[in-house]
Amino acid sequence: MRYQLCLQFFKFVIPVLNFSLFNPDDAAGIIISGIVIILALKFVTRWIEVTREWQMERARQQAMEMQQAAAGAPIIQPAANGSPTPPYAIANHVVEMGAVNRFLDDILREKPARFTAENLREFTRNYAERLGSGGFGVVYRGAFPNDVQVAVKILNSTLDRRAEEQFMAEVGTAGRTYHINLVRLYGFCFDATTKALVYEYLEKGSLDRVLFEHEQRRDTDLGDAVGFDALYGIVVGTARGVRYLHEECQHRIIHYDIKPGNVLLTADYTPKVADFGLARLCNRDNTHLTMTGARGTPGYAAPELWLPLPVTHKCDVYSFGMLMFEILGRRRNLELQHPAVSQEWYPKWVWQRFDQGKFDDVMAASGIHAEDRDKAERMCKVALWCVQYQPEARPSMRSVVRMLEGEEDIARPVNPFTYMASLHMISSSSSGDGDSAAASSNSFKEFRGTRSAVNNQAR
Repeated sequence: MRYQLCLQFFKFVIPVLNFSLFNPDDAAGIIISGIVIILALKFVTRWIEVTREWQMERARQQAMEMQQAAAGAPIIQPAANGSPTPPYAIANHVVEMGAVNRFLDDILREKPARFTAENLREFTRNYAERLGSGGFGVVYRGAFPNDVQVAVKILNSTLDRRAEEQFMAEVGTAGRTYHINLVRLYGFCFDATTKALVYEYLEKGSLDRVLFEHEQRRDTDLGDAVGFDALYGIVVGTARGVRYLHEECQHRIIHYDIKPGNVLLTADYTPKVADFGLARLCNRDNTHLTMTGARGTPGYAAPELWLPLPVTHKCDVYSFGMLMFEILGRRRNLELQHPAVSQEWYPKWVWQRFDQGKFDDVMAASGIHAEDRDKAERMCKVALWCVQYQPEARPSMRSVVRMLEGEEDIARPVNPFTYMASLHMISSSSSGDGDSAAASSNSFKEFRGTRSAVNNQAR
């Protein structure tokens, strides 16, 4: 309507101006032209004001709609064909969402969008393609109207306190970051019946699928399809992603669960760190964090996460080191059924081969060719430094990236597993007599001395 009025106005103005311009000696024409020009200027000014008011009103309406959604009003509508609500919805389920909604309102001021359950149904074509599931819920493949592919993670409907914390951690950390080596969070859905996260879709899936799926399939197609150069690129890219979390964000983000299953791959094997459900924001000035319960995955989690020890961002460095071992060996670090008993725990076996100057054994076991020796040895050394028992002895992720890229020299690693022998001696003697108890005490003192020596060498 506004555009039609504007068109009619200028249809009137243009003939009048033409008459005035072609009759310059006509005084009346000049006066009329002046009046018309003044009216035209006023009209244009008013047009701009009205347009701005309309835009502001539209923005206010959108804000009101967002507030209504944040108030916990149910958004899911029955399907047109009368189909039942999705299996993850709970009838008459009421969730206390005040704190979470306030948190999500803060996040909305940054990047992620808030979607409705109907949006998710449209994106996934009514949840047609299921990608996988786990303790958190189910992941479906979908697409935005512009054909951008997405992965929609529908969380389990029972949102207990721990799950609520993980949901907020996911939105609050992934929603504040943007880096080529981090999975992008497009948005979320949070209402009385649906809790979901919408991520970019990664074609190759997770790194553990590339490394380990051939174990179940009894073939090596997946492992052989990825050359060592590509695997090394995955290591460097993942390191850059973790470095960004630790050192380049406004607030340091500690992931707490770096492992192959949480590294996703694009079609060209670009790695992206995913799953921020355990992540925490912290100030860079905080040297230690207070933990409430263990975090991380056994086998990848740093010792301090399972023991009454101070926790720092160096726990991610330890996990990254364990991930590097699995990439180096194209196998899981712990294989209890391995034909060679000495290789059941891969990291320790690698250290023994490296320390004895027999790194060729590691390369042969992993199928690494001679031309890749420098990169493989570099990866091995960095991994051995990353899994040092003492957090202070581990390098920062900035140094890890520089060492992997050949920009920083790598000192010869010290034995990261010395503490295991001391703890084994203590455990073996703990059930003995008084002499054994004395031996246990002496062993513990030696163990503490070994830790100090490791720190001094690392510095």
